[in-house]
Amino acid sequence: MAKKSTGRLLLYNLIAAVLVSALVLGGTYSWLSSYTHHGESISVPDVKGMSIKKTEKFLNEKNLEYKVVDSMFVLGKKPGEVLEQDPAADSKVKEGRTIYLTVNASRPPKVKMPNLVDVSFRQAEAILQSFGLKVGKTSYQPDLAKNAVLEQHYKGRTIKPGTEIDKGSVIDLVLGDGVGNAEVLVPDLVGLTRGEALFALKGSSLNVGTLHIDPGTRDTNNAKVYRQIPEADGSTTLRLGEAVDLYLR
Repeated sequence: MAKKSTGRLLLYNLIAAVLVSALVLGGTYSWLSSYTHHGESISVPDVKGMSIKKTEKFLNEKNLEYKVVDSMFVLGKKPGEVLEQDPAADSKVKEGRTIYLTVNASRPPKVKMPNLVDVSFRQAEAILQSFGLKVGKTSYQPDLAKNAVLEQHYKGRTIKPGTEIDKGSVIDLVLGDGVGNAEVLVPDLVGLTRGEALFALKGSSLNVGTLHIDPGTRDTNNAKVYRQIPEADGSTTLRLGEAVDLYLR
């Protein structure tokens, strides 16, 4: 009877030991699995172009933190828009990692208005761009300096060089149309060679318009003017810088 009791006790102890071992092993495996997954790497999302509010929500969903470390002003970008991020998108990081952001400034910096008067329109465009400014409307006034800047305006008023304005501001320009207000008599060019006619026009502050050379003319340099528009009748005038069409043969 004692032997049977002892045998049963050993069996119960063995079963209990197996159950305890199974529970311990199961718990250990579960803990290791949880620990391993907790430390898995995740891909950094691309947040460039997002607002800070949207970025915060997006990163929180990925269990990532963020910190704004710098700001700069970029034309065409919205205030607070994310410009750069570190680490870059698709980088592998651990959960809880801080993503460092550079955002677009909420207010543009000030720049000094350059002096554009007397420079060409193309030069003015390049200068404005280098200052972070934009060309607005262009208008023309009579002046021999064709496409030269005569006046510079900001918000409808003349702006002096050195005046501080917001970067990205729009500057309107008044340009010369290449034709002055003064008038001259149309010179008589009929019978002159091409070179002589061009010299005469230049001396009268006029320009050559369309140059018509008859087919079959061999020596175009020494071809002579046989017709001009407008004609020289002793009373017809042109404004300085206007053109005369020539017919040669």
